[in-house]
Amino acid sequence: MFLDSLKKKNVIITGSNKGIGKAALEDFAKFGANIFACVRKPNKDFEKLTHNLEKKNKVKIEIVELDLSKKESISNCVKNIFKKQNNIDILINNAGMLFNSLFQMTSENKLNEIFNVNYFSQIFLTQIVSRGMIKNKKGNIIFVASTSGINGDEGRFAYSATKSAIINSTKTLSKELSRYNIRVNSISPGLTKTDLMTNNTKKEIIENEIKKISLKRVAEPQEISNVLLFLASEKSSYVNGQNITVDGGYL
Repeated sequence: MFLDSLKKKNVIITGSNKGIGKAALEDFAKFGANIFACVRKPNKDFEKLTHNLEKKNKVKIEIVELDLSKKESISNCVKNIFKKQNNIDILINNAGMLFNSLFQMTSENKLNEIFNVNYFSQIFLTQIVSRGMIKNKKGNIIFVASTSGINGDEGRFAYSATKSAIINSTKTLSKELSRYNIRVNSISPGLTKTDLMTNNTKKEIIENEIKKISLKRVAEPQEISNVLLFLASEKSSYVNGQNITVDGGYL
């Protein structure tokens, strides 16, 4: 099976308790990866989920607290991970926040907040983790961006800007880190059935956007995770510096 290359790999997944991150957690565990599941606030339900995944798939899943709005939390998260495993094979930067607002209604404080969570903190986390990858002369980094970073969606000025920054940084990092046998790619999901989307997007807007998708539906988180699996596996060994759009054929 082409995903056998994920077996026993050490993977960090941020935002792994819901949506795309949760789907990735379940998939990577299914294919034998040991996972550091980073979440802002662990709870009993999530602990039960990870325990069941460990037992079912015979893997190790460590829950690690990570609040991307706090730099100290990022440092502590990586320190806690490196105490247990300094050989990280794959980093999936999935966590983030969604914010809807027109340009003229976007305050400086809100702009700083969303850039801190969606861009600066993710880059800081990647910078620390990549140092270990550089030392080990191998690694695979994947960012979850968004089609908003390509299309510049109306009403999402700040959010679109952060995702565009992620996409462009992916290209630069892929060039700088390739000499250490580290690949860097990103994916840009379109509308995906997650709490993040439904809680922040009006139903009529979603219905109108579906009309513009050739498949006439939104994606399931599992369908986005499938692309993460491909990029994390050796089957994508010659894919580097790319942003893969997963939007069902947006017209």
